[in-house]
Amino acid sequence: MIPIKIICCIKCLGGIPYPSLIATILLYAGVALFCGCGHEALSGTVTILQNYFEVVRGPVDSLDVFTMIDIIKYVIYGIASAFFVYGILLMVEGFFTSGAIKDLYGDFKITTCGRCVSAWFIMLTYIFMLAWLGVTAFTSLPVFMYFNIWSICQNTTILEGATLCLDPRQYGIVPIGEGKTVCAGSEKFYKMCESNELDMTFHLFICALAGAGAAVIAMIHYLMVLSANWAYVKDACRMQKYEDIKSKEEQELHDIHSTRSKERLNAYT
Repeated sequence: MIPIKIICCIKCLGGIPYPSLIATILLYAGVALFCGCGHEALSGTVTILQNYFEVVRGPVDSLDVFTMIDIIKYVIYGIASAFFVYGILLMVEGFFTSGAIKDLYGDFKITTCGRCVSAWFIMLTYIFMLAWLGVTAFTSLPVFMYFNIWSICQNTTILEGATLCLDPRQYGIVPIGEGKTVCAGSEKFYKMCESNELDMTFHLFICALAGAGAAVIAMIHYLMVLSANWAYVKDACRMQKYEDIKSKEEQELHDIHSTRSKERLNAYT
């Protein structure tokens, strides 16, 4: 005979929304990769600008590249906190909606909360998916910039005799009036190419881009799960209304039949 504890464990495992669980794990992994690698990549960018391009931090009230980097870091902190909470909310919604879906098989009753929040989470998840697409596109910009610099450094032997310079003004990092160029063949250029900061920062931005892509995939996965749950919940509600109407009609027919039987019995007596 199967022990009661094993039966309870099997029933609990059967109530876990595994698609939502997979999407939540993917979301947490993507957000952690984006936030962690993005934060460290921004710190490496500050080091490269200060050590090799000699970009100086401006006054406190000025809006320069270092202030923008600090703002982006705070945004990263907010993204990490917000999506940690949002992942928990989606898991809770998955448990509620799974209870509604399993009513089709007679395991649980339909939960009102699961029906009410499904449409709201579908809309909110769609908005977040678009936001993560924008974040992915924005993260690809520093990857492209560092790829150009890394490619020049990897081909220094081919560039002998050529006059190529890295100018941060091309990317809007420093004002137009400031000349902070580093040209191929200079001592700063070779030091930057041989440093660990450039290689590490480039690969950290690639990992951040991969994390943003994973978050997009997680949002798409959530959309599929939520849409399927919403369709099943609507079907379950219709089935429940149909069963209620059918039960009511059967009760009315039974009452009519009982009344007629009593009338016939009274007439006979």
